[in-house]
Amino acid sequence: MRALRILLVLVVVLAGVFIAVDRAAVYFAEDQAADRVQVSGARIGSTDVSIKGFPFLTQVAGSELDEVDVKITGIETSAGGRKLRISRMNAELHQVRLTDGFSGATAARATGTAVVSYKDLTAAASEDVAVEYGGNGKVKVTGAVNILGRTISRSVLSTVTLVDGHTVRVHADKVPGEGIPGLEALVREKTDFEREVGGLPNGLKLQRIQPTAEGLEISVTGTDVALAG
Repeated sequence: MRALRILLVLVVVLAGVFIAVDRAAVYFAEDQAADRVQVSGARIGSTDVSIKGFPFLTQVAGSELDEVDVKITGIETSAGGRKLRISRMNAELHQVRLTDGFSGATAARATGTAVVSYKDLTAAASEDVAVEYGGNGKVKVTGAVNILGRTISRSVLSTVTLVDGHTVRVHADKVPGEGIPGLEALVREKTDFEREVGGLPNGLKLQRIQPTAEGLEISVTGTDVALAG
């Protein structure tokens, strides 16, 4: 009996040591992964990585992690032209394969939410145009239009939609001078625009978009999503 008690104590101690080592390895890996997250063809700001599942060490041994949650602040394409900057994105990555000596990672599938702030949407709009939340799932677009030598500032409520799974379209529901030849087109040159969402990680696609008080919330999903390497 005494030997059995000693054995049980040793098992409990070893289990505790294993858990402590496993958790320490997770924290170290999360810090390292946050520094290594990359998005092809884009610049990114800060990143935060949370590795789920237990035990972690056995997942690493199999070169595949069950789930990794990634938060990225600021994703913008390095290409020229006006493209929308993703203000922040949260993504849940599943079945994350580790490659290239753990320097690369690709998720078999992913879901998440990307947010484009109205500040970033304004920066991507036409010159001298401001965009803000208009309530009831609409955005308010304010811009100055030159009509017969006079500069007139006007605000319109607009609907936001996705085009071809990678482009955001802002289209005014109604504009001043609607139906008047030439005038409506002049106003819409300011209020209406389309911008490609730049810097989306390879494998992710835009699914649904919804204007909210915090910005444009865009649901994303994808397969074989690469975030490093």
